Amino acid sequence: MAADMDSTPEKLHLKAEVGLVGGVSLIAGVMIGSGIFMSPQTVLLNIGSPGASLLIWACCGLLSMLASLSYAELGTVIRESGGEYIYILRTSGNLMAFVFAFTSIVVVRPTSLAGLALSFAQYVVAPFYEDCSPPVVVVKSVAAVGILLLTIVNCLDVRSAMAVAVFFMVIKFIALVVIVIGGVVVLVQGNTANLQNTFEGTNLSISAIGMAFYQCLWSYDGWNNLNSVTEELKRPEVNLPRALMIAIPMVTVLYLLVNVSYLAVMTPREMVFSSAVAVTWGNKVLGGWGWVMSVAAALSSFGSLNGSFFSGGRVCFVAAREGHMPDILAMAHVRRLTPSPALIFTTIISLIVLIPGDFEGIVNFFSFTAWFFYGVTLSGLLYLKIKKRDLPRTYTVPIIIPILVLLAAVFLVLAPIIDNPRIEYLYVTIFVLSGVIIYVPFIHYKLFPGLLNKLTVVLQLFLEVAPVDKNV
Repeated sequence: MAADMDSTPEKLHLKAEVGLVGGVSLIAGVMIGSGIFMSPQTVLLNIGSPGASLLIWACCGLLSMLASLSYAELGTVIRESGGEYIYILRTSGNLMAFVFAFTSIVVVRPTSLAGLALSFAQYVVAPFYEDCSPPVVVVKSVAAVGILLLTIVNCLDVRSAMAVAVFFMVIKFIALVVIVIGGVVVLVQGNTANLQNTFEGTNLSISAIGMAFYQCLWSYDGWNNLNSVTEELKRPEVNLPRALMIAIPMVTVLYLLVNVSYLAVMTPREMVFSSAVAVTWGNKVLGGWGWVMSVAAALSSFGSLNGSFFSGGRVCFVAAREGHMPDILAMAHVRRLTPSPALIFTTIISLIVLIPGDFEGIVNFFSFTAWFFYGVTLSGLLYLKIKKRDLPRTYTVPIIIPILVLLAAVFLVLAPIIDNPRIEYLYVTIFVLSGVIIYVPFIHYKLFPGLLNKLTVVLQLFLEVAPVDKNV
């Protein structure tokens, strides 16, 4: 069956159904997740003063913008889906690409998806448990239902997944605009006390700055999502840079205005001790309508989860297509043309990760892994700019931009370790290196191919999937 399908004259192709609006929605829709509703207090707690926290938010927006512009050039030189994975594969080789795919698919993506699902679930069940904390089993059950629901939507149709992304982006955009307008009204009324002496108490230790950046960058996470679905983007040479230049500045300005609104309404102490800063803001400004913020935060997390799911499944799919994951994960449904095996695989791992479910620590420790691979990716761009100048590119950035982002990545990887060494960083490093041990026997020497081939044929028949050609 696998061989027959492989030799058909016309292979399947993923549909290019993501336009400019869909691209902007995918970037902004993933970036505006639970972060802006929950992270401001942790940024403030780490850095110590309102003024410095606003500076961190502005710097993170600028860093995301510069990094995404560098990725836009990579996306127009290497026009394949898969984001960092495909860029690392084409510039740094098989081993480094496999280590990235292994780390991303097995831990980083599922942890991120499970974290988003949990924050969505917490906001959904909060109104039913006003006087106490909701039972953990209820929260995790709702989170699991959210993940399964999005699996079905993403497996059924690309267009449906994009419609969900656009709808939720509009909802969360409205919610943030409400917070901004509420903050403006409070400031016009003369409540500016919390915005005076704004840099008093700033913590300038390297570890504090690094951790504040980690928490803040979690809110900006998603700036690179469109690069994961390049083959499903209409006219990527035009729409990729254009979508980035619209979405990221828009999100950065919104984030800054929302933070100013939070600070206008709450004292720094109230912010730091708030469990969900947007809900506290809603209760103080909207009174009886404060629950609206809880609903908005839940919908925001759900929309972000959908976008992460859409692009995360593609990374798994492309890694399989390049021979770094089982062949079945590189196949698409014969009628719906969605990479359903990769999406189902991502779902299964996310649900497994959801069971133990202590994510704040994991997110912190894997943020440094993510920035390590961003650094490797940007090194690849510098290699292409210096050694492969003759490659056709419809969009280019000045070389100073990837250099600045690479320096920031080095700082974000090393600063917390040097300033405050912790055993968890060693565990993460060992896990990443274990990818090398798996690569040599199973990928390089291809041990046990017969067993995998039989399983692939069975799953192909069961899932109604077939191999997919690249969209060129």
